[in-house]
Amino acid sequence: MTRLGNKGAGKTTTALAFAAASQGWALLANDRVFVRPNDQGGVDVLPWPSAAALGLGLLKALGWFAEVRERLEAGESLHPTQDARVTEAIRAGESTPLWEGNKELKAQVFPDQFAGWFGVPLATEGEAAALVFPRIQVGAAPAAEERDRSLSEADFMSGRTEDRYPDVFGLLGMDGGGAVGTRREVARRLTELPQYRVALGHDFGENSRFLTKLTAGCV
Repeated sequence: MTRLGNKGAGKTTTALAFAAASQGWALLANDRVFVRPNDQGGVDVLPWPSAAALGLGLLKALGWFAEVRERLEAGESLHPTQDARVTEAIRAGESTPLWEGNKELKAQVFPDQFAGWFGVPLATEGEAAALVFPRIQVGAAPAAEERDRSLSEADFMSGRTEDRYPDVFGLLGMDGGGAVGTRREVARRLTELPQYRVALGHDFGENSRFLTKLTAGCV
């Protein structure tokens, strides 16, 4: 399952809701993935090795806040890019979201910590089965929407859209992070997959059950 959206749309929440559903889903990556067309007419999805950003409120909703606090107190650590104020808040037992202007300060979780700390199954590769475009709405019950949102150039990494990770793979000098023809073929194949536009609330269990039922035919 591939979830798409702008910052704060709920991509991480959606990915973890699927992974926690125990319906054959596993977490491949957060925020960024590599994609390539395969010989069977589909799109292979490979992990982008980076930390995942989880807000303090999401950690609490997932039931993971206490686990993280205990591990930090025992001398373990999260990713070094994490703001020290986040670490201090967790150690103090404060799960209220932290903000710096319009930017939320989040916990930075190593990929392997999802399995080792939280028991979330990890995948090393996959094939795109559907596109999910989430939107978080406070107080809402999870529901499908008919809003206008589809795959766009902004969903592919490029020098115009990439503002977080260093270009360690030397991809930004290429148009959109890859050959134009290949990217267009990937986009064409992705747009032929089932597409779901959803509004999700803050009840993680409800989100997980709703998404599992909605995409049942895509496993």
